Amino acid sequence: MGSVSSEQNPLGKTSAYPDQYDPGLLFPIDREESWKLSGEQRSEVAFFGEDIWNGYEVSWLNCKGKPVVCMAEFRLPADTPFLIESKSFKLYLNSFNQSRYHDELQVKALMEQDLSRAAGGPVSVRFHGPDAVFPAAPVARLLDELDVDITDYSPNPALLQTTEGNFDGWVVSHLLKSNCPVTGQPDWGSLYIHYRGKQIDEAGLLAYIVSLRQHQDFHEHCVERSFKDILQRCQPESLTVYARYVRRGGLDINPFRTTERDYKACNFRNFRQ
Repeated sequence: MGSVSSEQNPLGKTSAYPDQYDPGLLFPIDREESWKLSGEQRSEVAFFGEDIWNGYEVSWLNCKGKPVVCMAEFRLPADTPFLIESKSFKLYLNSFNQSRYHDELQVKALMEQDLSRAAGGPVSVRFHGPDAVFPAAPVARLLDELDVDITDYSPNPALLQTTEGNFDGWVVSHLLKSNCPVTGQPDWGSLYIHYRGKQIDEAGLLAYIVSLRQHQDFHEHCVERSFKDILQRCQPESLTVYARYVRRGGLDINPFRTTERDYKACNFRNFRQ
């Protein structure tokens, strides 16, 4: 399934909320689009990873017409050619609300089929009950209490530099904010970074994260930009960048990019999500 023109993008437009199954609601966006707009190529940066979406408003009817409610976890490999626009994803999930299905397996198979077609690669779907408990977040050094002067609110890779010593572990900032590239609405989140190698100057790293504050782009590209900038400027031996964005419209988007081929993202959740 190819992407369609920007004029057809449902984001930022008044939309009907269908409650009968309709896979045609999904709107794929070429992952290269944001890179091309910035004059760069996505292929210039080598990484592995995936996008984890959590859907908190997932429901359908069983064969007797009784509602089923659950949370759904969707995993889209980072090497799929398309990401899925978030509002279209929500509309698609809503289209199950008044449709009847024999069992959970039937719904899972439909979602995996439709999402894989839209993304251009294998998407996995897993359902969780409303009382499911998420894993704990990794233990990470909090950057937010550093007393730093901030002057940049557009991405500034020059803020990133290394210092004396080495480091192997997680750091985190809850000050991540970027803006939707279509509506301009704020997207809030936490940025978790794991690296091994020469110590990254933490004041500069925090200032860099804050420099995304006025940047307009999709969640996925914000993480890839951060990954690229840290990798190129600081040259760690190993790097993982993982954003946990606050949910909007019943969905949260959590892009995960890493240098490690076999490193699988843990779908933890912090309090704001």
